[in-house]
Amino acid sequence: MNLYKQVEKELREDANDEKARHHYRFFKAFPGGYGEGDRFFGITVPMQRKIANRYYQEINTTEVEQLLQNPYHECRLTALFIMRLKFEKSGSPITEEQHEIIRLYLANRSFVNNWDLVDSSAPYLLGPFLYHKDIDPLATLAASGNLWEERIAVLATFYFIRQGNYRETFKLAKHFHYHEHDLMHKAVGWMLREIGKRDFNAALNYLKEHYHDMPRTMLRYAIEKFEPDLRQQFLKGTI
Repeated sequence: MNLYKQVEKELREDANDEKARHHYRFFKAFPGGYGEGDRFFGITVPMQRKIANRYYQEINTTEVEQLLQNPYHECRLTALFIMRLKFEKSGSPITEEQHEIIRLYLANRSFVNNWDLVDSSAPYLLGPFLYHKDIDPLATLAASGNLWEERIAVLATFYFIRQGNYRETFKLAKHFHYHEHDLMHKAVGWMLREIGKRDFNAALNYLKEHYHDMPRTMLRYAIEKFEPDLRQQFLKGTI
């Protein structure tokens, strides 16, 4: 059985036109939107996870790649869920199977082309791989000039943050202070907020030094969990 075709068939069977229209707007797939040209079946994420769990053990790399290259958003997200399951179940330290999954991920990163696809994959695939191997690809992705590759770089450091390593996140945050897109402002602010949840002083010291250079959205995301008085000092520029 061709499991690529089987997974696609099951996704198609759960299609919902009303949800597909909502996704089209929500993920800005309209002309001029950051997701321009994307297509949707209109399937819930829990359903995609359920299908991924059903097939991840049997589906092979070629079939996963076909799924990741599918024009429908839900096929690509389901492929990423499958890759995550394969990666997580492969064991440690980094295995040959995990090497192959990351090779597949990076070779097909042009299909990881919306914020949910990035956020559902980079911290769970690329993050742990680079943390235990070689962080050089972070700089390459960050310097790519491609919105989704840049977001992959930032979100990959979420794994680093969970290990108590903030250096790479701070480095990328500073690199993206003047980025033009609010999706990067939100991503960086989110990661700075995550650092603050684990090490308040580390985040506070970084923000004190750099908040004047940040876009407003990035700053708001970063200080969201701060005490109200401290948030106001940052927003008013009086700290």
